[in-house]
Amino acid sequence: MERYEQEVWQEVIAWKKKMFHKPSTFERISKKTQGKINQYIPEKVHRAITESIKGLVEGVLSGSSYISKEKQVEMLSLQQKEEWIKETISTYRKTAVVEGAGTGAGGLFLGLADFPLLLSIKMKLLFEMARLYGFDANKYEERLFILYVFQLAFCSDEKRAETLQVIERWGEATDIDWQVLQQEYRDHIDLVKMFQLIPGIGAVVGAYANRQLIDQLGETAMNCYRIRLIAQER
Repeated sequence: MERYEQEVWQEVIAWKKKMFHKPSTFERISKKTQGKINQYIPEKVHRAITESIKGLVEGVLSGSSYISKEKQVEMLSLQQKEEWIKETISTYRKTAVVEGAGTGAGGLFLGLADFPLLLSIKMKLLFEMARLYGFDANKYEERLFILYVFQLAFCSDEKRAETLQVIERWGEATDIDWQVLQQEYRDHIDLVKMFQLIPGIGAVVGAYANRQLIDQLGETAMNCYRIRLIAQER
């Protein structure tokens, strides 16, 4: 294993430890607060997220909406690929920040529009990252992998170990349950995204939330693909 790959593997180990750290008192209180707040979220918001996730899963598995133009990466080293990937994450982060600020400034109506728009940005990022890592997203199993990466990025503590195990043992996976995926995603983002619907502060919250969500997704995806690539070399 080359030096860069060794450094990457150490980053993967650190990332896994961070994912399974013991929740702080603040995090536990926030989780309880979120559970209570969820009860007061308008049903139209829940429906918007549910329908967006359902459409996302169908679109990803069909491969009709997110296939990007192919880029020649076969001759690049992992380090060269990841330099390109980090630039790609930065580009999508900027897009998500602008989109979040714009829809957040519009109150409830435009705030609801942010959910499917942000999902589309996230999926395009994941498909682009798959390409840059050298995986063919035209293949069904690679699109399924993308959904598991998405689920891992935004799932609960209870679901995280199970989902990571699927990633680490890729090749044994079955089709993903979109209802579980949408519930996990909805519960993850409800609290912060609800503030985006409040006029006056929605633009700031929307921009900040979208930035954080894209960074979280990008970090998760990078480490998931690192796990696969390094496993192939062993």
